[in-house]
Amino acid sequence: MAETRGRGGYSRRTLFERDDELLLFDSMLNDLCGRAGEGSAPNGGLLAIAGSAGLGKTTLVAEVRRKAAARGCTLLAARGNEQEEGVAFHVVRQLVQPVLAAVSEEERRKILGSWYDIVAPAVGLIAGGSGVAPDPQGVRDGLDWLVTRFAVQNAPVVLVVDDAHWADEETLAWLSSFALRASDLPLLIVVAYRPEELPRHAAEFRRLATRHGSRPLDLTPFTPAAVADLVRNVLGEGADELFSRECWALTAGNPYEAVELVARIRDRGLKPQYVNAGELRELASAVRGSGLIERLERLGPSAVRLTWAVAVLGTDADRDMSAGVAGLGAEEMADAVERLREARILAAPQDIPGRLDFFHPLVGTAVYRSIPAAMRVAMHGQAAFSVSEAGLGATAAARHILEMHPENDRWAVRQLRAAARDYLRAGAPDAARRCLARALREPPALEERAEVLFELGCSALLNEPATTVNHLKAALEETELAPELREAITYRLAQALAHTDRMAEAADIVAAEAKRSTSASTRLRMQAETFQWNAFRADEEDSPARSRRLAKLADHLTTRGKAERYILGLRAWDAMVRGEPAETALRYAEEALEGGLPWTDENWGFEVPVLVALTFMYCDQPGRADDLFTQGIAECERKGWRGAHLSFGLTLLGYIKFHRGRLAEGEDLVHSGLRIADRVGQQIPAQWFALGILINILLARGRVQEAQELSDRYNYGQVVPNAVVYPDSEAVYSELLIARGLRTDAEERLRAVGRRLEPRGMRNPMWCPWRPLLAQTIAHTDPAEAAAIAQEALDIARRFGTPGAIGRALHAAAKVASGADSLAMMAEAVRQLERSPAAFELAQALVDHGAMLSRAGLPQDAADLLMRGLESAALCGADALAARAREELAASGLRPLQLRTIDSDLLTSQEKAVAHRAAQGWDNRRIAEELGTKERTVELLLSGAFRKLGTNRDGLAGLLPQQTRGTGLKGVPGH
Repeated sequence: MAETRGRGGYSRRTLFERDDELLLFDSMLNDLCGRAGEGSAPNGGLLAIAGSAGLGKTTLVAEVRRKAAARGCTLLAARGNEQEEGVAFHVVRQLVQPVLAAVSEEERRKILGSWYDIVAPAVGLIAGGSGVAPDPQGVRDGLDWLVTRFAVQNAPVVLVVDDAHWADEETLAWLSSFALRASDLPLLIVVAYRPEELPRHAAEFRRLATRHGSRPLDLTPFTPAAVADLVRNVLGEGADELFSRECWALTAGNPYEAVELVARIRDRGLKPQYVNAGELRELASAVRGSGLIERLERLGPSAVRLTWAVAVLGTDADRDMSAGVAGLGAEEMADAVERLREARILAAPQDIPGRLDFFHPLVGTAVYRSIPAAMRVAMHGQAAFSVSEAGLGATAAARHILEMHPENDRWAVRQLRAAARDYLRAGAPDAARRCLARALREPPALEERAEVLFELGCSALLNEPATTVNHLKAALEETELAPELREAITYRLAQALAHTDRMAEAADIVAAEAKRSTSASTRLRMQAETFQWNAFRADEEDSPARSRRLAKLADHLTTRGKAERYILGLRAWDAMVRGEPAETALRYAEEALEGGLPWTDENWGFEVPVLVALTFMYCDQPGRADDLFTQGIAECERKGWRGAHLSFGLTLLGYIKFHRGRLAEGEDLVHSGLRIADRVGQQIPAQWFALGILINILLARGRVQEAQELSDRYNYGQVVPNAVVYPDSEAVYSELLIARGLRTDAEERLRAVGRRLEPRGMRNPMWCPWRPLLAQTIAHTDPAEAAAIAQEALDIARRFGTPGAIGRALHAAAKVASGADSLAMMAEAVRQLERSPAAFELAQALVDHGAMLSRAGLPQDAADLLMRGLESAALCGADALAARAREELAASGLRPLQLRTIDSDLLTSQEKAVAHRAAQGWDNRRIAEELGTKERTVELLLSGAFRKLGTNRDGLAGLLPQQTRGTGLKGVPGH
């Protein structure tokens, strides 16, 4: 493929030896255009064009664009630039800004919808100096939504990125993930790049073209025959073969060099005959490298300075700005532009009026590298000021400041800090970190240094928490430190230490600040942080003492500011974990929520709001926890927090669904959370939480082999986290060992869990059921100890006081007991679980109780329990338990009747009637008398309401629909 250009600027393109590439594109274009609008599935895809510099990628891309436009496709096009590789979302903005700039602000907000605040800063619609910073994944998700919507509404669409090896890191990260969707959209993505120049961070992009068995189009140099055709095409049919062969040899078939050499021959007026071959070497040397620069210098100093300015400015190079940076007057500028275009150094006028660009990227690279180092630095300084004066924003100026030498310039520090704020708001923390690191070297004024260190530490928190620790420790050592800033730095430092698995240091740093500070509010805030990080430590030495101090502090709080509410929330969680009465934990949790506990407050974190919500779950009110998590996840999504925060949210919401007996729904949510955690990193808390919960759910559904494969894939159970996670990883892995029949190994691990948790006072079997599991494990080898351990768990559960905890403990105790005691405890377990929202555990107890009665010779009593257990298991998605219930029924000589249960969260009219009366404090006998039914019927109706609403009796009033709450029960039978 080649391009020839006449002196008048007229361009004509002739394509050589690219027929196969164009045929492939035509085929993909036919699939795209032939199917779009016909009601059939979209058939987009990815076309990757790879080749070294000068092999004709840009010319081929231009032909691709021409063909796509001729077929009526909508085009989105962008091009990487060597000097702007570090400007976040630079290429994305080229793709989408023309689309968004063509409509009004009102229409833009309509197009972006709820994604506006997340995506708008990244695509350059608004400045990013204020608001909550989204995480990178949130921005990528928003871009996915925007481009998907555009592709569907403007089908068929061809998205082209040329020189992708120079695209910014943020664009490449987005494109690498989004391109996988192209085959499901009316969208063809075409990327062209130099494979040998792809940066290290482009590993996913490099693999992109080889997925699904495809490979990139690897462009090759021209053959001698193609160069001969080129020579004849430009210089006439009189060109002899040996002359053409020499042209090929001197250029190695590189299309750009061959075209330029032939153009030089034409300009020189050299006849294309072998007798003139001796002059070709001189002409060939002027095509590239030093020869190109020598040719440029012969055009005069004005032309040289102009090319330097264009090289430095990059895509910001228009006539006025280039003239200012080059120091040229209007006439001198016009003359230089004309001569440079004639010399094929600058390109002919393009689509953007006044825009200056090089004829080929190779020219721009050669020119930039030829600028003397001192002059290059000075010109970047002039460019920084020029783009700032032109209103192009701090990020445009920062690109140039990054190329300058530190000079103790306050203006440069201000620009870099402003650029960092813009980048953070755009979801580009790496770009922000580069700006702030450079600002620190400028250096900033003494009074600004701590602020810059703090901002730098915050920008690196997600990706480089260890580096964050160093910066924030340095910030704390600064002498010029305002109290508010010191508090913020201390909080962030503790957070960074926790992220690097240094919980003890995190707790120590906030404890020290609590002692040092003279501000009452700061001391209280730091006390809250100390309690929090100590609670997450797996190696805390004196947890009971910390619990006593926390209880004393919580009981003496007289106000309800944010710090106070966080302390109350921590007190609620601690009370639950220790197994104090559930009503105590719930009282503190309710007080913590008064005034709100936002999930996305960057200065406080989301850990305590999560703990408060989970307190409700463990206290038999998972419906309330469900509501709080749903609100929190929505808050995260609105702010663009779609990384670790969203992973935790989805994972723990799945855990709540598990506690409500909704196993399939819970599994889906946890899988989603684990996928996000995998993108964030390996061996991180988000993964530990997701893996433990997912293994729990898989075991509950009877998929033991799948649970084991998951454990093996992530090395779960082989490494004990330094932080407290829930469910406890050792206890979960022990449960997996029990399911596999490896009871000896399970026993050893469970005893280790007890030795670890018991000294800390973490005794609640609802939070970690190591005692019931251990009792089950040793029941055959040491029944006396098993019974004693199960009774101990039951005693703790009774103190905790929720029907769910008592029912679970009774169920476990019944399984290790014998005879009449076993039957009595199992019957009581069923009655307790009927009073809780624990649908899966109730199903287990029903099946176990039915099986016991069947073996005791009471088939009729067994049948009712087994049938209820079967219905409940099927409703929960507990396939293995349902199969066991069918087997037990068959073994009793009974055939399962048609299942009666309907999977719905809506209360029946009978359930509403009894639930509303129970919420008003009526006991079951009074309700039965009022409705003219049996007390047992009331119990069963309430059990259904508890399961559907996700609460026990105590939480009914808070979850029943507002419109029917109170004494008026319109439409309810009996009124």
